[in-house]
Amino acid sequence: MIIILKKDAPKDEVERLWHDIEAQNIKINEVVGSHTTILGLIGDTHKVDTEAIEAREIVESVQRVQEPYKEVNRKFHPEDTVVSVGNAKIGDGNVAVIAGPCSIETEEQIIDTCMQVKAAGANLLRGGAFKPRTSPYSFQGLGDEGLKLFLKAKKATGLPIVTELMSLAHIDLFNDVDIIQVGARNMQNFEMLKELGKCSKPILLKRGLANTIEELLMSAEYIIAGGNTNIILCERGIRTFETQTRNTLDLSAIPVIKSLSHLPVVVDPSHATGKYELVEPLSMAAVAAGADGLIIEVHNNPQNALCDGAQSLTPKRFEKCMEKCAQIGNVLGKKVGTL
Repeated sequence: MIIILKKDAPKDEVERLWHDIEAQNIKINEVVGSHTTILGLIGDTHKVDTEAIEAREIVESVQRVQEPYKEVNRKFHPEDTVVSVGNAKIGDGNVAVIAGPCSIETEEQIIDTCMQVKAAGANLLRGGAFKPRTSPYSFQGLGDEGLKLFLKAKKATGLPIVTELMSLAHIDLFNDVDIIQVGARNMQNFEMLKELGKCSKPILLKRGLANTIEELLMSAEYIIAGGNTNIILCERGIRTFETQTRNTLDLSAIPVIKSLSHLPVVVDPSHATGKYELVEPLSMAAVAAGADGLIIEVHNNPQNALCDGAQSLTPKRFEKCMEKCAQIGNVLGKKVGTL
């Protein structure tokens, strides 16, 4: 339920309303805008007398929210959420670019790649230390040693880092990680989401490969219900009957999510397509569709990559991709990466 208050409502009347609502064991989320104040009611609101609330002088209107997600709902929070990490902003006209290799392999590989993507305009770094792989025989990442190498790349470049948490058993290793990624396979790991709701780090939540947009928003609701509002949603492609690409990139999810939620949306064209030659055009399309960021796999030697080399751009291709995305951004009045 949403209560929209009249402009310049007396403070004592608002406090009286607040007290009466909380007496019914209902949580209130207040959003103060430039022209309107909204009280979002979270809990069992079925017994709330909407007519009695609307009869109060300070109340403009009362609306019942049908969607099961509340705090991530744009109705509760009309203004866009902007997530700031270091000097990078995700949202508010900024298209953040997160780039780096699928997996961290060696110190030379991760530092060299990260230095090159920074030079091309990326303002955050990605790299996997713990890798979820379909086959138990595939490279699983270097684990905590990989994180140590990634922190060296962070120090060398001065850029924030994004990496995936696969198990809560590893969370103590992530103290110096700037953004914790929840992968597609863990999107509905609700115990993990609850724990991440207790931390203050930004969370990059990827859509599951067979999950709906509503299910993605419900997973984000788990995190925000725990108190962590720094959530970035990621569209990374979903599984369909099409076989020409690794997954099907749902570009329509960008405007749909932004109409339903205030959270920023980034797009992963690398995992969506599985083919490096498709990354550039779909990155451009994502920027045009309103994405708040891109997460792109870049490897300094894709032919010999231990993981996902076929979908990784070379640093030169990434530079070209950045230039074209920046051109799209200029048309829309948006800044892409640091360009």
